[in-house]
Amino acid sequence: MECPHLSSSVCIAPDSAKFPNGSPSSWCCSVCRSNKSPWVCLTCSSVHCGRYVNGHAKKHYEDAQIPLTNHKKSEKQDKVQHTVCMDCSSYSTYCYRCDDFVVNDTKLGLVQKVREHLQNLENAAFIADRHRKRKLVENSSLNSKLLKVNGSTAAICATGLRNLGNTCFMNAILQSLSNIEQFCCYFKELPAVELRNGKTAGRRTYHTRSQGENNVSLVEEFRKTLCALWQGSQTAFSPESLFYVVWKIMPNFRNGSSTVVTAIFGGILQNEVNCLICGTESRKFDPFLDLSLDIPSQFRSKRSKNQENGPVCSLRDCLRSFTDLEELDETELYMCHKCKKKQKSTKKFWIQKLPKVLCLHLKRFHWTAYLRNKVDTYVEFPLRGLDMKCYLLEPENSGPENCLYDLAAVVVHHGSGVGSGHYTAYATHEGRWFHFNDSTVTLTDEETVVKAKAYILFYVERQAKAGSDKL
Repeated sequence: MECPHLSSSVCIAPDSAKFPNGSPSSWCCSVCRSNKSPWVCLTCSSVHCGRYVNGHAKKHYEDAQIPLTNHKKSEKQDKVQHTVCMDCSSYSTYCYRCDDFVVNDTKLGLVQKVREHLQNLENAAFIADRHRKRKLVENSSLNSKLLKVNGSTAAICATGLRNLGNTCFMNAILQSLSNIEQFCCYFKELPAVELRNGKTAGRRTYHTRSQGENNVSLVEEFRKTLCALWQGSQTAFSPESLFYVVWKIMPNFRNGSSTVVTAIFGGILQNEVNCLICGTESRKFDPFLDLSLDIPSQFRSKRSKNQENGPVCSLRDCLRSFTDLEELDETELYMCHKCKKKQKSTKKFWIQKLPKVLCLHLKRFHWTAYLRNKVDTYVEFPLRGLDMKCYLLEPENSGPENCLYDLAAVVVHHGSGVGSGHYTAYATHEGRWFHFNDSTVTLTDEETVVKAKAYILFYVERQAKAGSDKL
């Protein structure tokens, strides 16, 4: 959007502004002292928390407003309205009067100077932190205590993804995929591609499309992003090149060809439809990359896990609702080929083939007559031992281990509506759980993960081993 408020609201000079000490991504709100989602006002350089924490950044703007009924307000008064702020993690600019992110902020050089200053502070803090950690390791053989010393700081190698402006969902999915070993290793082990006018100088080639004078490779940009996430060379990596490729190319996999995605995430459903008049049965096999599960209507009222009144919804309830026999209503009458007309019928799904990585999407956005509401119900899910055998078409042909899945990642939507809110991800890496919130990566624990109101769950097929915990 073209924001008209930059010149009148951006008043700080980075060389003279009184910024807090430390890295901008960990600055604390001046009101509640929270270090989650810090935003800096570009009028006065004060730091407050974002709207999905306690909303003090927005309150700072609202408290500074001059009543619009004052028609004689001067230009000087208009300049002190604290309208524009910057996300200290993604360095994106937001205007409260426009109520949107600003994409033309480079037109005002002062904004870019502030951004570069914050990035320099972040890099300097990161280098100092790495030096401090290195000294700790050198001075102590108790390397296992490193994470305890750093509190909420994640392992040295963990890297966040900068938000490019409403790209938090993409970031959460990328972080989830980067922790699914079967998937990310395929890309990270590919050789680098050198794009020179469509030639690769003898190296392996991938599917590319021409964008003006340059050739771009979705696979190559995806490979570079995955490789950057666990190298520990920076606090946050910008997925700008990958985002540009996806935005420009929007590739699709043609004719269901055997790609790495289908090989890892692909399963097969059997859809059975039975005519209730003549009993004719129709079967159809459908490939899937994920299963979209309804949260049963009896659980859709707002309940927390610890609420005593009423049962807690579980992932098993959602899977059972998906696979249970269902009588189709009048709007979904089945065209029976034997009766030669539309008839009442029943429908049932079976899983004919399970994938190596099972992606489960919980339908948290529910249509009403006029708008879409979020289903905020807590859904209990297992960290390990999700047993899918009872949903298989022929369970006797599958070994016990092939039906057990362990959780690899969880994507969470924060907020009340589909058109707004924020996405973060939890994922496990080398036995430890991390929380990925755009640029910020923090170490967490299993107790925190299981309390999350999951939106997308990634389960990895368990390899044969002794012992199992079932759902």
